[in-house]
Amino acid sequence: MIDNAFYTPEVQGAYQLHSLGGFDLEEGGRIPDLRLAYATYGELNAAKDNAILIPTWFSGTHATWEQVYIGPGRALDPTRWFIVVVNQIGNGLSTSPHNTDGDIAMSRFPQVRIGDDVRAQQQLAAELFGIERWALVVGGSMGAQQTYEWAVRFPEQVLRAAPIAGTAQNTPHDFLFTRTLMDAITSDPGWNGGEYRSHTEVAEGLRRHADIWAVLGLSTEFWRTEFWRGVELPDVTWSTYDEFQERFLHATFLAMDPNALLTMGWKWQRGDVTRHTDGDLAAALGRITARTFVMPIDEDMFFPPRDCAAEQALIKDSELRVLPSIAGHFGLFGFEPAYLAEVDRNLGELLDTEV
Repeated sequence: MIDNAFYTPEVQGAYQLHSLGGFDLEEGGRIPDLRLAYATYGELNAAKDNAILIPTWFSGTHATWEQVYIGPGRALDPTRWFIVVVNQIGNGLSTSPHNTDGDIAMSRFPQVRIGDDVRAQQQLAAELFGIERWALVVGGSMGAQQTYEWAVRFPEQVLRAAPIAGTAQNTPHDFLFTRTLMDAITSDPGWNGGEYRSHTEVAEGLRRHADIWAVLGLSTEFWRTEFWRGVELPDVTWSTYDEFQERFLHATFLAMDPNALLTMGWKWQRGDVTRHTDGDLAAALGRITARTFVMPIDEDMFFPPRDCAAEQALIKDSELRVLPSIAGHFGLFGFEPAYLAEVDRNLGELLDTEV
């Protein structure tokens, strides 16, 4: 196992671990003791009908949801709702290549699919809380992939769904984009076939990984208008875009574990709800019974609104709600008050809708 301070409560905020025991994976592998890292906000009522599930996105943890989206007076209000944020398998907090040992450590970590995450989340919810139905499942990016998987795989358990900046079936463009992200890491000699001794040995690969995110994760308008000048982080400043790149994007990704990113990247590439319907997207999305708001970001360059709209048209009782963010996909970090206000407005309306 490798210690990495990025994945500690001191950095990510408080979380708990729940062991699901031995867990068989859809690709045929097995995790002998799958532990999911989760955080909860609010209290579950006696009827257990106020539960909201949030799965995490690529490289992300529960921390961003806690810091940016959850709070009193917000749509995700913990005084009204019981909110469960579950860190996906392989994200560095839940069982991941670097924080386990034995036959599945590091390069030997098995291949995980979106469906494995959803089945694990269902087991956690049942074992810990006795939750059998979610008032809402909401997630961004890879969290949107998991949201779709929930709504298709377990339609009777999802009353409302809100996939943000993500698709139900990954596109060829996204597959190629993710491959470049992964190649940036594996082409670093320090990666050593996944058997490095510290994430710092793969610093150049992680730096190139961050550079690719700068190109597509942030929009052309973000860079053209120098919007980055107004982005604020605690105790960090910048006056040039090179400094922004170094102190935000490089600093973020250089702290992460390379094998964790690769595990999530492989999973992201293969996110596809049509695995349930022999490749028929209309049939898969036709299984959704949840009241659904599909919420792409207008400047997102790899989950563009047109891709999300094409899927939304196949979902009964759904609406397309496009979110404004000059930051593109990284609008998920909540840089803009207008974006956050629109997320709250849409989620609030969805949660107030009788189903």
